[in-house]
Amino acid sequence: MTESGVYRSSGTNNAPLPLPDVEQVELQAMLDWLSTYGADTQGGVTRLLYDSAWCEAQHALAAKMQEKGLSPEFDQSGNLYGTLKSEMDETTTTGAEELPIVTGSHMDTVVHGGKYDGALGVVAGVLALEYLQKHFGAPKRTLQVVSLCEEEGSRFPFAYWGSRSITGITSLEDVEHLKDQHGVTFAQAIRDAGFGTDSAYRPAAKNYGAFIELHIEQGQVLERLGHSIGVVSDIVGQKRFSITVSGEANHAGTTPMSWRKDALAGAAEMIAAVRNIALEAGEPLVATVGRITADPGVGNVVAARAVFSLDIRHIRQESIDRCWQDILQAFSRIAAEQQLGLDWEEHLSVTPIPMNAQMISDIQDTCEQEQLSYWLMPSGAGHDSQIFQPACPTAMIFVPSQDGISHNPLEYTAEANLMHGFRVLVRLLYKYGYGS
Repeated sequence: MTESGVYRSSGTNNAPLPLPDVEQVELQAMLDWLSTYGADTQGGVTRLLYDSAWCEAQHALAAKMQEKGLSPEFDQSGNLYGTLKSEMDETTTTGAEELPIVTGSHMDTVVHGGKYDGALGVVAGVLALEYLQKHFGAPKRTLQVVSLCEEEGSRFPFAYWGSRSITGITSLEDVEHLKDQHGVTFAQAIRDAGFGTDSAYRPAAKNYGAFIELHIEQGQVLERLGHSIGVVSDIVGQKRFSITVSGEANHAGTTPMSWRKDALAGAAEMIAAVRNIALEAGEPLVATVGRITADPGVGNVVAARAVFSLDIRHIRQESIDRCWQDILQAFSRIAAEQQLGLDWEEHLSVTPIPMNAQMISDIQDTCEQEQLSYWLMPSGAGHDSQIFQPACPTAMIFVPSQDGISHNPLEYTAEANLMHGFRVLVRLLYKYGYGS
């Protein structure tokens, strides 16, 4: 056992573990089954935290876990665990070495999302534990799969509730006041779904020995470079802002150009500056303006106000901070030159998180055993793994996404690529759960 609590064999036998009948695992079929819960008229899947489709899916999955030989259990947040107990059944001890090895991902989707985002890690985890139990019996160290209740932030203005509640970063008291677009509070939604502190379920906080998340890439890198597996090195940090530019509404025909205080024109120049600063900073930094509104928003009126979003991401915090300072300096200069007001509000600040170095090495070794080409890469999207990594050793495995499309009914990963990721996951779980 290493200092990080993750098993690493000291033996000299590097022969790959035989995986009998692994090709018979019906991963795609189970993904198709899960996608029927929340199937929408747009051809996608809509499962929002604590809504009826989400509740039906989590409870159906609990029954499926039971059917496949796992012990299902909910916590107060609605996270669902499927446990494959160790041969010694030592999961209640407090020693770090007895903490379970956990895999999984999130159950919720975006509105009109695809069938793979989040669901792949959940379904693959269930089937991996079933496969290991069937072919190798009880593990020496308890294994678990978790179907996290929420990651996307699609219903309430808060993301990673599942992993944040497990790691103790966020409590229900911190979010119970939040409201969805229909005015329903978080507290009411969790009660209506049968969870919360008044339910019969145990508290969410739980310690893990390690966490492994299998996920679609949601980008084009693996497909374009021709690799089967992405080994995630880091998950990017993010800063998100709302930028408000204030000017003066006036007649579009009678106000000379040089006399205008045009908030929309100023915002346009600021947005162009964002692109130029990001290009100058170079990869992997990205900066995005994805939304803009103007007031009064009339074709023959000079805009009095413009509000736009700003999203900055990088794998190093100092690069994020430097980019923001450069952008803010440019915004301030443009506002002064055009006699405009400038205000900004920060909505999100997430620190970049490197994945566990030992587990990265183990994934690379596993890919070589499977003779799968892999690429060491950062994740430009946020994931539950970035919440778990500060609490326990954590790793992410990516499989390619066709055309890089995600959060869309057209989201697709070929079955062969799904199975490549599944085989890597099975080998890792065997290494950590059955090794001696």
